[in-house]
Amino acid sequence: MNNKFDALKDDDSGSGSEDIKDESAFTFKDVEPGAGEHPLQYTYCFWYSKKPPGRNQDASSFEKNMKIIGTFRSVEQFWRIYSHMIRANDLTGHSDVHVFKGGIKPLWEDKANRLGGKWIVRLRKGLVARCWENLILAMLGEQFMVGDEVCGAVVSIRFQEDIISIWNRSANESQVTSRIRDTLCRVLNLPPNTVMEYKTHNESLKDRSSFRNTEFFTR
Repeated sequence: MNNKFDALKDDDSGSGSEDIKDESAFTFKDVEPGAGEHPLQYTYCFWYSKKPPGRNQDASSFEKNMKIIGTFRSVEQFWRIYSHMIRANDLTGHSDVHVFKGGIKPLWEDKANRLGGKWIVRLRKGLVARCWENLILAMLGEQFMVGDEVCGAVVSIRFQEDIISIWNRSANESQVTSRIRDTLCRVLNLPPNTVMEYKTHNESLKDRSSFRNTEFFTR
């Protein structure tokens, strides 16, 4: 399989390559579990984006650089796509991989996200692959126990650090955000006194930044 997306391996090993398609940036087509497969509660999409070299990009440029690289509704469909993807540790530059519920764009402005926010965990280099896998498996397995609140998760590869985040719909629901934080700590096995950050998407829209000017919390 020869695939143009940097997040995907250039190989032909394993089945299921039909799930990995060259789709237009914001095309979402629902899928169904195959016969005998284990269905997930929601349909999800993998998205990939990479910042081009040069000056800061505006919102429209950011959207143009985002692509859906796979859609899945079962455990088996997830693994067929995930097995073709480059490990988060091996991604380079200013790259982001997003896993979001079908129909929700990984954008602050999306109607499912605009009143919400995200928990942020910053990781030193070398730790992100396992943490990212644990996070998305917990999300797909409905371990956060907050109903429909979780919108998706993102891994952000940067030059000095790697960052994972989980997005939710309602930034002003303190019980919800606290439960997501506590579950995130457990899923990632974060040590005591870990500093975590929460940022509303409204604040991100104001300062046009994902990770600056966050609110800090100590576990």
